Amino acid sequence: MSRHFRHPKFTYIKDNTYYFSRSVPADLRCFYTKPRIIQSLRTNSLHRAKTASKVFASKLDDYWLGLRLKTLDVPAAHLLVLDGNVSSLPTIEEALELYFNVIGKGRQKLFFTTAQRYIGYLIECLGNRSIDQYTSKDATILREWLIKKGLSNSSLQRVFSGIKAVINFVTLELGLECQNAFAKVYLPSNTDAKKRHAVTPSNMAKIKAECLSLDDDIRWLVAIIFDSGMRLSEAAGLMLADLCLDEEVPYIDLKPHPHRRLKTASSERKIPLVGMSLWAAKRLKQHSTGLYCFPRYANSERCNSNSASAAINKWIKTVGGSNDVVHGLRHSFRDRLRAVEAPTDMIDQLGGWALKSVGQGYGDGYDLELLVKYLGRLAIDRKIKNISLPTSI
Repeated sequence: MSRHFRHPKFTYIKDNTYYFSRSVPADLRCFYTKPRIIQSLRTNSLHRAKTASKVFASKLDDYWLGLRLKTLDVPAAHLLVLDGNVSSLPTIEEALELYFNVIGKGRQKLFFTTAQRYIGYLIECLGNRSIDQYTSKDATILREWLIKKGLSNSSLQRVFSGIKAVINFVTLELGLECQNAFAKVYLPSNTDAKKRHAVTPSNMAKIKAECLSLDDDIRWLVAIIFDSGMRLSEAAGLMLADLCLDEEVPYIDLKPHPHRRLKTASSERKIPLVGMSLWAAKRLKQHSTGLYCFPRYANSERCNSNSASAAINKWIKTVGGSNDVVHGLRHSFRDRLRAVEAPTDMIDQLGGWALKSVGQGYGDGYDLELLVKYLGRLAIDRKIKNISLPTSI
């Protein structure tokens, strides 16, 4: 037996756009110029139309009840109080569903699991209410509940940012008049976050030696960051086609991919390959057989840089120092560029850091030939030079 597709209640679709359509009750038609209310929902998404039509229908029901009470000859009708706990706005679960359907297009799995966890905390603590039914006191209750669960200050910041993002999006998307109860809650400052330090030259020499000795994919990942200053997520998500070794100046063509986005617009860049980074790129070209440089951490669906971070940081601490992490190589990269007197805007371009002024955004930036002159000086840094690269690979 075949099942017929049904549009959400009170909707129809025309020219690939959903419309809300509802007949005005006979006793209220004196208040309208037409017997039917028709309004475009401005979407072709089934999920968005379902949510919007539910909101519109609930608002109409409330309004029509008000009209009927005004015309009803009931003693003391003006003293009647409607149920204040009933809201026509979406619940937080419905808000999250709409958020996923619109914002989630093309996002990695981590985006969904993270947002689901944040909203899950809210529902577990305060229940699945309409978004206008939460109060500033509720936000405080949630904060204290999360603290008792053992969340750090930085985790608190992320949870509340996630909750606010969902509510703000749905409020704007559906044109709702609704205050975000979680917008102004006090959150402890992020003083528990550990300051990341640059890796010392002596520890960098140890890491360099171990990378060359072990010579495997994890060490290639560390090495390609070594003299390029890439973020771990950028490096872990590289594809073999991003390694341009046959050019006059070999370079990494760092650009976003469906499985790995870049942090900022300035993160998209070309980085000359020198020293350890060039060695790692050549090893990858020789030994990788698929599309991805590091298939252990990247595939067509996602780039799991968190897994890479956990494994690499554990190893780096045993080789370098207990405070060393892979991101410390990026800090060292900036310090080493300063030491060879590279211009600040060149450093920002190489590392994909946000530009410090509007003026720095003009022009196309430094070309590869000039960039490699400064990067080449890092590859012969005397402080960490004492381990030589293989002459042939």
